[in-house]
Amino acid sequence: MINTGKLAGRTLFITGASRGIGKEIALKAARDGANIVVAAKTAEPHPKLPGTIYSAAEEIERAGGKAYPCVVDVRDEQQVRGAVEAAVAKFGGIDIVVNNASAISLTNTPGTDMKRYDLMHNINTRGTFLVSKECLPYLKKSNHAHILNISPPLSMKAKWFGPHVAYTMAKYGMSMCVLGMAEEFRDQGISVNALWPRTAIHTAAIEMLTGPDSAQWSRKPEIMADAAYAILSREPRQSTGQFFVDDEVLETAGITDLTDYACIRENADKLMVDFFVEEKGAPVEDAAPTGGASAGTPAAGAKIPQLFQKIESLLSPEIVAKTQAVFQFNISGAEQGTWFLDLKNGSGSCGSGTPPATPDATLTMNSNNFFDMFSGKLKAAPAYMTGKLKISGDFQKALKLEKLMKALKSKL
Repeated sequence: MINTGKLAGRTLFITGASRGIGKEIALKAARDGANIVVAAKTAEPHPKLPGTIYSAAEEIERAGGKAYPCVVDVRDEQQVRGAVEAAVAKFGGIDIVVNNASAISLTNTPGTDMKRYDLMHNINTRGTFLVSKECLPYLKKSNHAHILNISPPLSMKAKWFGPHVAYTMAKYGMSMCVLGMAEEFRDQGISVNALWPRTAIHTAAIEMLTGPDSAQWSRKPEIMADAAYAILSREPRQSTGQFFVDDEVLETAGITDLTDYACIRENADKLMVDFFVEEKGAPVEDAAPTGGASAGTPAAGAKIPQLFQKIESLLSPEIVAKTQAVFQFNISGAEQGTWFLDLKNGSGSCGSGTPPATPDATLTMNSNNFFDMFSGKLKAAPAYMTGKLKISGDFQKALKLEKLMKALKSKL
C-alpha cells in the first residue's frame, strides 16, 4: 500500500512497538512523517526476541518519522500515565492509540497457572483499557482521534474457547473494549476499532510458539501495517465499532493480490489461518458447542486400525531418537476411540488404548480430520489454529508429529 501522507504530523501512541506487528505499524506511519511513541518494556536486548524501544526508534527516524522511546509496562498505571504525559509534552498531544501489546499462553485450564493467567489478563485486557483511558483526554482534543486494538472479532463459538479459554478471555477482553468504547465515545468523534489477521503473521512470538518453520505458512507483519494504515487514515466518524480483518481491509482499498505479503511467495495459497477467524470463503458455522460424531459419510472399513498397523511397520529406533515423544489420540466421530503412538521408548510402538507411558502430548480431533492429518491434507499447526485439533501437554512435541507425518507420507 502506497503512503498518502494522511498521517503526517499525527502522534501515535503504540504499545508493544519494539518488534513485530507494533513496529511495522509504527514504520508505516513514520513514512508519512508521523510522530511515534514507542511504548514497550524492552529497553535492553532480549536473549530470544529481537529489538528494543531504542532500535525501533532508530528505524522509525530513518523511515521519516519522529520517535519517542518510552519504557512502559502496560500493567503499571504510573508508568502508563507518565509515558502519556511525556509524549504530550514532546509532541503536543495524542491523535491515535494502537493497543498492540499482548501476552499469549495456549494452555488448557489445568495447564494454566494463575501467574500466567494474570499476566495475560493484565496485559491484554487491563492494559488496553488503561492505555485507552489515560490517552482519552488528549484524544478528545484531536480532530483525528482513533483507537485501534489488535484483537479478534468477537465470536461465541466453543472451538475458540475450548483449547485455551484463559487466552481467549484475555484477547476477547481487548475486543470488548472496542465494543463498549466505540459506543461510549461515538458522539465525541473518537473512532474505536479492532484489527486481526486472517492468517498467521510471522513474528518472533509465533516462531516461539510453532517453531522455526512458521514462515512457511505465514504472512509478513507488513500486511497488518498496511491494513492498520488504511483504517487510521480514514476520518474517525467514517467507521467505529468495527472488527476488521486485514485482507478484507486491503480488498476494500483495492488491493486484491496478497501474494507478496506471504513470507514464501510459493506458499501464498497454503497459509495457516489464524485463531478466531475462518478461512476465507468458509461456510458460516453454528455458534453452538461442537462435539460428538461429525456430519458427513462415516469412514468405511475401520480405517484407523489399518493406519496404525501401517505406522507400526514403519517405526524404527532412528524415528524414536529424532522424536522422543509419546502421543495419545482421542478420536471422535465415525471411528471414536483412543489410540497411542510411543516414539520415546525402545523401537517405538503404537496401538489402541492409552499409551504404556505418560503421554507428552494428547491430541483430540474428529476421525475425518485425523485421516486428513496423516495423509498430509491437514497440517497440525493450522488444524490447531482453526479449532480442528485440540492439544494438551507439550505443544512443541505435538508439532513434531507433523514432521514425522511428512516423512512417512509417501509410505502410508
